[in-house]
Amino acid sequence: MNRPLKPIVALVLAFIAAAASAQQTPATTVLVADRLFDSRTGRIVANPVITVRGERIVAVQSGGALPAADRVIQLKGMTLLPGLIDMHTHIDADPSYGGYTSLQFGDRFWSMISVPNAWKTLQAGFTTIRNVGAGDWNDIGLKQAIDQGKVPGPRIVPAAHSFGATGGHCDSTFFPPSMDQKSPFNVDSVDEARKSVRTVRKYGAEVIKICATGGVFSRNTEPGQQQMSLEQMKAVVDDAHMYGLKVAAHAHGAAGIKDAIRAGVDTIEHASLIDDEGIALAKKHGTWLSMDIYNTEYTQSEGRKNGVLEDNLRKDREVADVQREGFRKAHRAGVRMVYGTDAGVHPNGDNAKQFRWMVRYGMTPAQAIQSATANAAEALARADVGVIEAGRYADIVAVSGDPTQDVTLLENVGFVMKGGDVYKQSP
Repeated sequence: MNRPLKPIVALVLAFIAAAASAQQTPATTVLVADRLFDSRTGRIVANPVITVRGERIVAVQSGGALPAADRVIQLKGMTLLPGLIDMHTHIDADPSYGGYTSLQFGDRFWSMISVPNAWKTLQAGFTTIRNVGAGDWNDIGLKQAIDQGKVPGPRIVPAAHSFGATGGHCDSTFFPPSMDQKSPFNVDSVDEARKSVRTVRKYGAEVIKICATGGVFSRNTEPGQQQMSLEQMKAVVDDAHMYGLKVAAHAHGAAGIKDAIRAGVDTIEHASLIDDEGIALAKKHGTWLSMDIYNTEYTQSEGRKNGVLEDNLRKDREVADVQREGFRKAHRAGVRMVYGTDAGVHPNGDNAKQFRWMVRYGMTPAQAIQSATANAAEALARADVGVIEAGRYADIVAVSGDPTQDVTLLENVGFVMKGGDVYKQSP
């Protein structure tokens, strides 16, 4: 080798080695803000400094010298919070198409709209969702695309197809016999209950969603009707827990709520007509309640023009105030609560509008935020989201001002980081 080339070759090799080292060492980002919401205690911490390396938080401090970093993001005047968690969504739904108006589209339409819905949800500050029911495995496919970096969106805990009794809320109830429309996962026996758990788990479900009672947006069912037996629900829970999966039960009616709790269900969805005995049972068993006390505002104002049938609007009106008072009583009694909005019944991306209603019906702003952070993470049995602390994913959002003083600030999130990547940063 010619002598003059040696320094050049050495320089090139050094550059290649440095580039390889840089690729192996994740970038370090430091976030600096005025306040941090501690989702474990519900308190505000002043002058937080968060160090993020790659997709994880590596250090949390209050004040002091800034650590060395590849970039520093100054969020002056803002409060940092853990990425928000919505425990009850339908990411492949659009409430603009109510009743029979959805029949104008083919099956794949709903998988396509789940992609912009995921982006809207992430932009709203919800970095994790539990999707409790989707058609055609749409939430499974969306989760896989997000996890592979093909489309942006929140972390998804998918249920895929929810199921219940023949003719019940989770069945196909809008068509005449000649069309022979029915859910392939209907359960009318203990054995069928176990089979449906195993089938949806086989194809990617990470939570099992059942319909224990009738519902609002189905036909020929009333919310108060129990539609799965205690034995069937026990079979679902036993099989799901054997596989390490949680069970969520759609349950409006008091009897169905109580049998679902007795069966060992992990979360009760809606809980609209819960009675005092049901509240006591939920507290005794440590069952989480996920009560969607906002969405009736959207449905009653927009539903009719969106094609929602009058009978569905009637049921929605009948349960609305009863559910909200049940929420107040359950919270006052000390029942464990998580944040679930039923997004899809109202537009995905409007998830944060429920916070103000939870405060109106008895929670402090800090308690409402905890329901969508630390509480939700605990209900999911996940130690990687829901709290800003070392070791967890760098899922962090920020709002201007102090949301423990004005919870409506969460309706306008100005900064969103998920897994160390910034997806939104307002000027």
